[in-house]
Amino acid sequence: MNTMHNDKGPRDDRWYLNIMSPNTKGEKFAWLDPTSIYINGAAFHDLLDDFTADLKGTDVDVVAGLDAMGFVLGSALATRMGVGFLPIRKAGKLCVDTDKVSFGNYSGRTQDMEMRLPAFASGTRVLLVDQWVETGGTMDGAIRLVERQKGVVAGMVAIAIEDNDRTRSYRQKYHCVSAVMPGSRWQTECNQQTLTSFDKYTADMAFPQTTRT
Repeated sequence: MNTMHNDKGPRDDRWYLNIMSPNTKGEKFAWLDPTSIYINGAAFHDLLDDFTADLKGTDVDVVAGLDAMGFVLGSALATRMGVGFLPIRKAGKLCVDTDKVSFGNYSGRTQDMEMRLPAFASGTRVLLVDQWVETGGTMDGAIRLVERQKGVVAGMVAIAIEDNDRTRSYRQKYHCVSAVMPGSRWQTECNQQTLTSFDKYTADMAFPQTTRT
């Protein structure tokens, strides 16, 4: 097992949340896009610093990222933690034997997700990572896949975990880490699905400082 040790504590301001992008394409898309954090090197590294600090003392054997944007955070976090990375895929993408579950996503559609079979030994502690947890349906599918292979959910990580009955049950049962901290004004705004930072957002906020002229 790998136990996180990071002497640097998590920052309280979470400044990088200010550069997340608002949806400009309409209702069929998610209400915001956090990938501008990944583009900005300082923002991405500070996000990962905060995650690893908040995970200090958590025993993790492997990080599982949820298709598709959970792959970005999950693989980066696994690298920081010195453990392996397991992709949990949308159905029909893997060329090996798989286990499959159905789940309802944030848009209300039913989808299938798969994990290779076998993926790990019984008792393996798996950290689940996704970009955003809104209704919790996708995360529920991932939990079922891990537990059906006798794995242990070591915790959950996302930039934000919105507040609802299902996500509150996750926080009660698992170690949940989010850049948007419960009780903060960011949490209130995420629950309302709008950020005050959108009023001042410009597309070049994501650019690394070295590319500005």
